[in-house]
Amino acid sequence: MTDSRIAPYGTWTSPISAESLASSGHPVGGGAYAGDEVWWQELRPTEGGRLSIRRAGADGEPVDVLPAPWNARTRVHEYGGGAWTVAGLADGPPVLVFANFDDQRVYRLDVDTVDAVPSPLTPGGLAVRFAELQQHGAEIIAVRETHTGSELTRDIVAIPLDGSAASDAGRIRSIVSGSHFLASPRISPDGTKIAWIAWEHPQMPWDGTELRVGALDEAGQVREWRTLAGSTTESVLQPEWRGDDALFVISDRTGWWNLYLAEFNSAFASSGTEPVELRPLHAASFDFGGALWMLGTTWYTVLDADRLLTVRTFGTDQAAILDVQTGELTELPLEIDSVSFGARRGDRILVTGGSAVLASGLRELDLQTRALTDIRLSVDDLPDRQYLPTAVARTFGTDERPVHTFVYEPANPDFTAPDGERPPFVAFVHGGPTSRTVPALDPAIAYFTSRGIGVVDINYGGSTGYGREYRDRLRGQWGVVDVDDTVAAVRGLAEAGIADGDRLAIRGGSAGGWTVLASLTQSDVFACGASYFGVAELTLFAAETHDFESHYLDGLVGPLPEAAALYEQRAPLNNVDGLSCPVLLLQGLDDKVVPPSQAERFRDALEAKGLRYAYLAYEGESHGFRRASTIISATEAELSFYGQVMGFVPVDVPVLEMKG
Repeated sequence: MTDSRIAPYGTWTSPISAESLASSGHPVGGGAYAGDEVWWQELRPTEGGRLSIRRAGADGEPVDVLPAPWNARTRVHEYGGGAWTVAGLADGPPVLVFANFDDQRVYRLDVDTVDAVPSPLTPGGLAVRFAELQQHGAEIIAVRETHTGSELTRDIVAIPLDGSAASDAGRIRSIVSGSHFLASPRISPDGTKIAWIAWEHPQMPWDGTELRVGALDEAGQVREWRTLAGSTTESVLQPEWRGDDALFVISDRTGWWNLYLAEFNSAFASSGTEPVELRPLHAASFDFGGALWMLGTTWYTVLDADRLLTVRTFGTDQAAILDVQTGELTELPLEIDSVSFGARRGDRILVTGGSAVLASGLRELDLQTRALTDIRLSVDDLPDRQYLPTAVARTFGTDERPVHTFVYEPANPDFTAPDGERPPFVAFVHGGPTSRTVPALDPAIAYFTSRGIGVVDINYGGSTGYGREYRDRLRGQWGVVDVDDTVAAVRGLAEAGIADGDRLAIRGGSAGGWTVLASLTQSDVFACGASYFGVAELTLFAAETHDFESHYLDGLVGPLPEAAALYEQRAPLNNVDGLSCPVLLLQGLDDKVVPPSQAERFRDALEAKGLRYAYLAYEGESHGFRRASTIISATEAELSFYGQVMGFVPVDVPVLEMKG
């Protein structure tokens, strides 16, 4: 190792290129056991952002189970989830069942058949979508979303696995409806009952949901049901059967998503309205659940009637086995900070997650030895660890108003900054806003830190993982609390001497993009900001966005028309007069969640004021960039943008053309 060179922050060369982000990065998750194999879901940026299902080939290298151009992605709620499952009957070979993105039909692929092609299980030509696919006998249970003109309905259905409904929609059996949103269908072991989660507008699933159970009649339908728990102010999640007369469930009734047991008489009256008592299994000031953005998400696994495999969260995740009888937690010392459990086979269970030094991906946990074995990581060519930053949890703000963050200082063994120079920093603001960030080996973060640009990843008030009180800080305060917390974090970095207070930037996507634009128009702490498909105003956004989030703003700001004045007051688009720094706008033109009109209106306002800006729009991209060419373009543009504004010349990237 030669002595490091002295060079200003932001000008360091790095082996982590935008091309490597796009070509070697391929987010992996959703693993399942298929006979003796493990199958997983993998995003393929070099294939137009296709979601493939893959497995290990004879030489150990990944091969497609689902070949191009098939794309296992559902648009239920627009965010999807549960788009594929492994099925099969008796002792036959495993079968892949998936929802195809292009037409949203459900297909079956007989993988072990030579030259097999997917065959449809649902009819074409209908405005129907399916999610949370799971096998039950000779059927696939799913959440169905039906679009009829301006009307939208959802129900839980059963799709014949034999393909008889491919040309006859009447063969798809509706099991239960009765609510605008439904999730987590679970049929009891004896097949006589079904449990599910339901909620209505304006609640989001982290605001309030209901746990319902109904008896299945001879036709396999629910005529009446009973609400066992939940309300408009209690979020219940992930029911799982413990025998035929009891359910495990997550509830945040104490202010924390904890685990409970709901027991009821097998002869309960399905039309009853009185909730049952929930017995707490382990009361703690930690979350054992999270925000249900994607259908099919789970936070614990039932090992047997008396043991649950859980994930406890306060900022980072801790795996543990919960004894149902005693409430005792036995921690599993896994070397990952984000943990999600998937399919189980005997003493082996699939785990998705990573840390700041271990790449995210799919691993297999042996419950006996506690060993983790890599199955497929989300990055092919891992950078040398010397180029990876360390994630340090830091809390800013005050004792009464803490702001939780993870700080990544610049790291590159080949370079040292001049004496006395402090690094520029970029505040990463996550989307949601009801979401969270965790320590991660994120090439997008390392791309900046290895060039001498620090990153602070912020869990502002409203983020999950710190209890309901922290989450509810954002109720009615979107555009206020998130801005104040972000500003408090970066000012804290500057006051601590970690960051150059004159070279602070902010970037975020979706709701994070809103916080970028709101922060830039309400404060003067940032030198510039980059908004990825961010929300710029609220009144038209509420009318234009998709159904799942169409009333999200009721809780974040207030219901319309009562809160119309607040909508206008807080919109960054209406506060451009308070903006005095450059802005980078990046937008997918096929985005249905945050339509291009949001970025375009803000672009026009910047143009009218004569401010410096750049606007990059990408054909074929929706909410979240998936194509390699887009990832390369956006990443390099962002680096060039920071350099032009904050006074350094990054190497090996095209100069972004700016206007104004």
